[in-house]
Amino acid sequence: MVTTNRAETILEELEQADTLELLYKVTYRMRDVYDVKHVVYYWVNSVGENYGAGTYSPEWAERYVEKGYNKIDPVVLGCFQRFDPVNWKDLDWTPKPVRGFLKDALEHGVGAQGLAIPIRGPSGQYAVLSINDTRDDEEWNAFIRNYKRDFMIIAYEFNKKGLEFEERGADKMLGKLSPRELSALTYLARGLSRVQAAHHMKISEHTLRVYIESARHKLGALNTTHAVARAINSGMIVA
Repeated sequence: MVTTNRAETILEELEQADTLELLYKVTYRMRDVYDVKHVVYYWVNSVGENYGAGTYSPEWAERYVEKGYNKIDPVVLGCFQRFDPVNWKDLDWTPKPVRGFLKDALEHGVGAQGLAIPIRGPSGQYAVLSINDTRDDEEWNAFIRNYKRDFMIIAYEFNKKGLEFEERGADKMLGKLSPRELSALTYLARGLSRVQAAHHMKISEHTLRVYIESARHKLGALNTTHAVARAINSGMIVA
């Protein structure tokens, strides 16, 4: 399949991504190369472990999990039932809980337009690559016509990378956490609030957030709680 120069740029960087942290960086690079609001890659491996890499704000990532939005998110539910790319506007956003979810998402910087590409792996793996933006309908439809082929190929390559990570084993794809990142997660694992953790580390809450987000990227975690759990399970920290 023929791709654009933009896709070639992303595919080259994907080829070099051998850790979850680098996979995160590819999503940010893809966001900038295609000039969209957000890019997110989420996958579940053959034993049900969840991983994510994307450009959504940490506040939205935390809120999404806290509210259990995955149970009503039309994109998630729609992709489970389909194999072809899904334009978000083709999904059912009419139920009242879904409208509330959409309103919350927009208030947290998520665009109303989106294209989700579901992918299935050979042993029950499931993944979705989502491209999100704020273009109007006409601009978005033209954008999708121009780049859908790119996104399908890139989604396939993202999934190849996820399968490669699984084959190599989780420990080999996790980035090495710095001492400050380890301290931040350790304090949270022990039940301290962010305010308390920042106080113990003698840093601002903003700096603490930077450490937490960096650790989350290195661990391929969906939110802070997920990052703490993954750090504990991998033996990086002891609560």
